[in-house]
Amino acid sequence: MILPIYAYGQPVLKRKAAPVDLSAPGIEDFISHMWETMYHAAGVGLAAPQVGKSMRIFLVDTEQTMKEDDKKHGIKKAFINAEIIEEWGELWSYEEGCLSIPHIRGDVERWSHIAIRYTDLDGNEYEEDYEGINARVIQHEYDHIEGKLFTEYLKPLKRQLVKRKLDQIKKGKVEADYRLRYV
Repeated sequence: MILPIYAYGQPVLKRKAAPVDLSAPGIEDFISHMWETMYHAAGVGLAAPQVGKSMRIFLVDTEQTMKEDDKKHGIKKAFINAEIIEEWGELWSYEEGCLSIPHIRGDVERWSHIAIRYTDLDGNEYEEDYEGINARVIQHEYDHIEGKLFTEYLKPLKRQLVKRKLDQIKKGKVEADYRLRYV
């Protein structure tokens, strides 16, 4: 089932998400719906708050952005109850966008390496290191479960330039190729 994506201005996007009880009914179906929604919207990541649930779940699929020879360097997985435990390396700038903030993009500086702890649907706990684009997408989605949006990292001038567009999104005056839910 394709879920509506909550647009900029929805309070759930600014809330720190709650831990997930893996024994709660429907978690597996919910994650399946998230995957379907993310692919329908042509995203490489999606967090539960973006579909209206204040839960510490996010998905990442960077494999789809890689050339055929490099797919093995991408990741495709669900992160449940994730905690970034370390960020290091160089800060590097890259243009980001967000399914909850259509048609707005901006350069965001993020760490080149991260260490993250998370569980899978079976309750297995992992602690893994990621770098490059994988680290970037994870940091972006992790921010969603922490109640942060990429626009908060934009330089002041860029934030000022997109303010009117953000206000339009809040009012529901934006179109996307997927269903959005507004305030």
